[in-house]
Amino acid sequence: MLLRPMLIAVQFLTCFPIRLATPPVGREVGLSLLWYPAVGLLLGMLLWVAAMLLSPLATPLAAALVLAAWVSCTGALHLDGLADTADGWVGGHGNRERTLAIMEDPCSGPVAVAAVVCLLLVKFAALSALREARGAASWSDVHFACGCILPPLLARAAVPLLFAHTPYVRAEGIAVDLAQYQSRVGGRLAAALTALAVMVVCGRYGLIASAAAAVVYLIMRRAFVRRLGGVTGDCAGAMIEVSEALSLVTLASS
Repeated sequence: MLLRPMLIAVQFLTCFPIRLATPPVGREVGLSLLWYPAVGLLLGMLLWVAAMLLSPLATPLAAALVLAAWVSCTGALHLDGLADTADGWVGGHGNRERTLAIMEDPCSGPVAVAAVVCLLLVKFAALSALREARGAASWSDVHFACGCILPPLLARAAVPLLFAHTPYVRAEGIAVDLAQYQSRVGGRLAAALTALAVMVVCGRYGLIASAAAAVVYLIMRRAFVRRLGGVTGDCAGAMIEVSEALSLVTLASS
């Protein structure tokens, strides 16, 4: 059933109240990767609507509320991955086993807290700048819409590509079924079609955001492979957060 992988993707990536009649099986979980760009598009559209509804408020307050909604919709899932990855990267001192062990520890150290706070500050500042650039433009303002929609869309479109090209290094974990039962061809196609559609529909804003997301993907994937020999679910979450932040910054600066 094609609908179930989509619902699994929404259930996993968001806090929306999705209920499945039966627990998902491995193949369905793997196919849910193909729906990650659609979930990113959904999140981006919701952020855009929220930003429009909050437009009467002062810019800092509106940006803070949009960011709070952004974090709430995902249940801070990817921020948790960023925190674990930051802790492991610094505390691991270049050692693979130590890095993985620290990333598996549910406790967050000062490095994790600093990474999360800094990233949220960057997003807040970029959202504020994006709104200031928008000024009194209407709902149809392309720049503002792209700034809300493209970062979550492109960040999640990169995840199927990451799993298609990178080994999964843990024997167990949430992402085991994603890695084992994925469609590698489908993942590559989903990422490529998303980037193409974004550039066609959004023009130069789509090109700028896609380039930022591609830079994050290439740099972080290389770092993961060199240190760990592959990726974990935390790595994917960290990449989503950094990709969103850099895409948002580049769009706010354009």
